Amino acid sequence: MTTIRDSASWEVAVRAESALGEGPTWDPATGRLLWIDILDSRIHGYDPATGRRTLRRTGQHVGAVKPRAGGGLVLNLRDGIGLLDPDDTFRWLRHEPVPGRRGNDAAVAPDGALWAGTMRYDEAAGGGTLARVTGDGTAATVLDDVTVSNGTGWSPDGRLMYYIDTPTRRIDVFDHDPDTGAVTGRRPLAEVEDGAGFPDGLTVDAEGCVWVALWDGAAVRRYTPSGALDRVIALPVPRVTACAFGGPGLSDLYITTARVGLDPAPPLAGSLLVVPDAGGGAAQPAFAG
Repeated sequence: MTTIRDSASWEVAVRAESALGEGPTWDPATGRLLWIDILDSRIHGYDPATGRRTLRRTGQHVGAVKPRAGGGLVLNLRDGIGLLDPDDTFRWLRHEPVPGRRGNDAAVAPDGALWAGTMRYDEAAGGGTLARVTGDGTAATVLDDVTVSNGTGWSPDGRLMYYIDTPTRRIDVFDHDPDTGAVTGRRPLAEVEDGAGFPDGLTVDAEGCVWVALWDGAAVRRYTPSGALDRVIALPVPRVTACAFGGPGLSDLYITTARVGLDPAPPLAGSLLVVPDAGGGAAQPAFAG
């Protein structure tokens, strides 16, 4: 493969030592970037305008956190889908623990439904799922043969859904019906070649391009809607987990990283990084529940 160099430069937004930093999400209602540390059971918040940081512990491993339309947060937890109300009260939306399994990455569709992934702690092949959860807690399993359910996102018009099951090394694309939430026609958009890491979290920008974090790849890549690789941003840590656009103009690319399994870990492993003015992000919907 021909190397595509990118002149964009990264900065440290928040220096941290997250074991498994994941799931950056911009919350426009509060003007802050949310992300989680899965293994330390923490929700982080960062206001880039003031530098203020917040930290909340969860009672169990948390795979994703997203804003809710009415205020508060929805959490993809080890034992199901939980809600944090604006007054910080916790309650279960769906409580369905499965021994040896936990929630992983999640995303909110254009219709406000949460697409929540799961995986086995031992990463057993086919042990995870991808489910669509509506605001009233109704859940439907869409994929039931997933190993490590990761990045999910939609094209700007809502008619395509992108998805990553990490061990496949692929970014897949489905046709998505914005009215019903149905997905069909799964097919590869792109595949990450051997030696370049594994695809993890993703985000879709306003041009419909797909940005993908590379676990053990020390980079974020951008693929065009046709699947062509057109940007590679090299990063100072190997375990890059996810990315999302944030800031007032959605032009800054925030990137989470991990230090789990690295001995010794590079100094910035586990930190929240940012690439200022990386591109144009698309506004993300809040969970309708």
